[in-house]
Amino acid sequence: MAEITPIVMPKWGLSMKEGKVNAWLVEVGTRIEVGMPILDVETDKIANEVEAPDAGLLRRQLAAEGDVLPVKALLGVLAEESVSDAEIDAFIAAYQVPDEGDGEEDETGPSDQHVEVDGIRVRYQQTGSGSPVLLIHGFGGDLNNWLFNIDELASRHTVIALDLPAHGASDVRLPASHDLAGMAAFVHRFLQETGYTRVDIMAHSMGGAIAVQLAQDVPDAVGKLVLVSPCGFGEAINMGYVDGFIDAESRRDLKPVLGLLLADPSAVTRAMVDESLRYKRLDGVQDALRALRDAMFADGRQRALPGLALDVKRHPLLLLWGRDDQVVPVAHAEAVPDGTKTVLYEASGHMCHMDHAAEVNPVVLAFLEGS
Repeated sequence: MAEITPIVMPKWGLSMKEGKVNAWLVEVGTRIEVGMPILDVETDKIANEVEAPDAGLLRRQLAAEGDVLPVKALLGVLAEESVSDAEIDAFIAAYQVPDEGDGEEDETGPSDQHVEVDGIRVRYQQTGSGSPVLLIHGFGGDLNNWLFNIDELASRHTVIALDLPAHGASDVRLPASHDLAGMAAFVHRFLQETGYTRVDIMAHSMGGAIAVQLAQDVPDAVGKLVLVSPCGFGEAINMGYVDGFIDAESRRDLKPVLGLLLADPSAVTRAMVDESLRYKRLDGVQDALRALRDAMFADGRQRALPGLALDVKRHPLLLLWGRDDQVVPVAHAEAVPDGTKTVLYEASGHMCHMDHAAEVNPVVLAFLEGS
């Protein structure tokens, strides 16, 4: 039988049901390599490039610019020149979009769970199997910030992603102590409530400082650390982003603030802006974010710098940073302890784990597995 490989609409995150094709990035006849960007797709979260999961010769482009198609819909076809057009036509005619929930992947994928920690209801997702990895997002974020990473990590690990207090779908309430040490202690109690005694951690921005603080305060609870543009290694931080996110009350105000996160501000979709506005308009969110800001970033600087005292022999560190970060300066990467593995990404901003997911994910997996 002729070998024909489908290119399908990816599923980025639990809530994604469909995507809009913005553009093909390659022409028919292109030799595709694994990881090559081949399409630009927009979801209700963000616009991003689709990297090829398989190699082959691109024979057909079935999705046109502007098409809105469900997850797993057929977008294109890879096949060698030896495969006839008739065989490809037959493959396309027979292809059916799987029903939602069909297949092992959907059955084992992450679903929302909740646990009460210190009286605060916390949303989290858990998926995969193997040694546990905890994902901690940054200021104003939520567990969906990991939507381009969680499936790859879950292929070899149990992955736990949480919404910090007053973020995402967790309660709009902060712990009584919500400085860095208080937030780290809260995360530790979350791990205890969910039955984990020791985890590796991948964390972003403010979440990175929380992870390092936890490693110092409860060293036996933390193994390896993967930090993406972390706080905690230098005083400087772009308060224009922090204050702008808190204070923005309209799409026009919020979109340029969210654009500071990404290398390409045009990747910020209207749906992403609207979702952030809905979150910010929940009763108590702005007050909680202001309180967290004042505890973490008083006087316009990072108040605590636990990264400077991190013992990387006990907690091996992989540091990932975008060279064009506009929120936390990439220069802070020079302050990391000796023995840190540092990877800097060109054409990447504050969220290189989203900007360059196809490059980041294998690096993270290799580090976690000791390579």
